[in-house]
Amino acid sequence: MADAGDDLHLTAPLSHLGGAAPPAPAWFDAAVAAPHERAEVVVEGAAIEWLAWGERGRPGLLLLHGNGAHADWWRFIAPFLAPTHRVAALSWSGMGGSDHRARYTIDLFVAEALAVAEAAGLGPSFHAVGHSFGGFPMMALAGRAGTPLRRAIILDTPFRPEPRPRAGRGAPRPHRVYPTRTEALARFRFAPVQPCANLFITDFLARHSLRQVEGGWVWRFDPKLWQSFEARDGSDPLRAPQCPVALMWGERSSLMPGALVADMARRLPPGTPLVPLPEAGHHVMADQPLALVAALRALLAADAAATGRP
Repeated sequence: MADAGDDLHLTAPLSHLGGAAPPAPAWFDAAVAAPHERAEVVVEGAAIEWLAWGERGRPGLLLLHGNGAHADWWRFIAPFLAPTHRVAALSWSGMGGSDHRARYTIDLFVAEALAVAEAAGLGPSFHAVGHSFGGFPMMALAGRAGTPLRRAIILDTPFRPEPRPRAGRGAPRPHRVYPTRTEALARFRFAPVQPCANLFITDFLARHSLRQVEGGWVWRFDPKLWQSFEARDGSDPLRAPQCPVALMWGERSSLMPGALVADMARRLPPGTPLVPLPEAGHHVMADQPLALVAALRALLAADAAATGRP
């Protein structure tokens, strides 16, 4: 039986396109073309890229991406939330258009989130959505006394009962330089690998994950990031958050099996909303973007109704 490594739909989903962009539906083209700001804020010596949509003064919403991704992963999600919120997304240091660092810590990532929230005008309190890795610094912030988070929305972040020991790793390998963008696009894949029926989203994410250098194209994330990362301590961020939390996950996510979801639900405060997203894998915004928008809208509206605040 062939494994995932033999399936080009999983390991090289854009390879058959020869560098051409696949057609996209009108809603997607309108969303990525929606007016937005793109700026930087310096945090502990590193320039951090951020994007924002919607009017300042509206309730704030901060969108936090996963490992190896960047702020543009939210480009086709955020405009649907901007009519009611001031929405911002950042690229973590070492990823996207943000600077690389000599060392990375959860505390630095928390500082980046807070600095972007201030620079983008999200107000003294705001909601946050943390996808995959983005859920870890978000929940570290949620655990702080006086946290500015009105609600922390965990999106397919696998908080295991016990932290996994860090596997020994050799020296990081520099990025391969692809002579052409077409060759680089042909090598793009999701990590973890998953199918995605929305090839136009896969292509968009891949194009915005590359930068041109002398001799060709490379991926934008820092290949040394995880060798330079100082892991968090063994405390459980789910047990004592200082703000309301919600848990969303893709029902087909390879990182969120049913037993882990049940365990996370037990560790979270009683009454935490649990929102499964049908037909979604780990990369929820890529394969079920409009379902994710609907789920976020519903949760934000419910919070506004419960508190009497927009």
